[in-house]
Amino acid sequence: KAIVAIPNDPANETRALLLLQHAGLIKLKPTSSDVATVHDIDKNPKELQFKEMDAAQLPRTLPDVDLAVINTNYALLGGLNPTKDALIKETASSPYANIVVVRTLEKDAPKFKQLLEALHSEAVVKKAEELFKNQAIAAWK
Repeated sequence: KAIVAIPNDPANETRALLLLQHAGLIKLKPTSSDVATVHDIDKNPKELQFKEMDAAQLPRTLPDVDLAVINTNYALLGGLNPTKDALIKETASSPYANIVVVRTLEKDAPKFKQLLEALHSEAVVKKAEELFKNQAIAAWK
């Protein structure tokens, strides 16, 4: 009957519920949709109670809830260290990665090849490590 705070926006709520399912805390109904809400929980053996709220507010809720599912960027801003403070973490196999998409007709355009080179460059990787305090997972590695 723990109170669990989760993001209320569609992508991050789905992401949080999938993480909780992966941890074995809940089971979601099979669905053809890529978007899940608390209404899609099929099994909740621990009788968890969910509080949906703005993702940026989640770190501030910790004194008032039993646990919260918090994105790395908000955890860092809230003074948390995801590596040390997290009970459950996403893995590199998470479908929630930032990706670059271009039209098929432009996939070989030099400007996009340069962009990908820049994004994968040591300078950008180092800056990401600095900004996210080594807490972000590079999806291309």
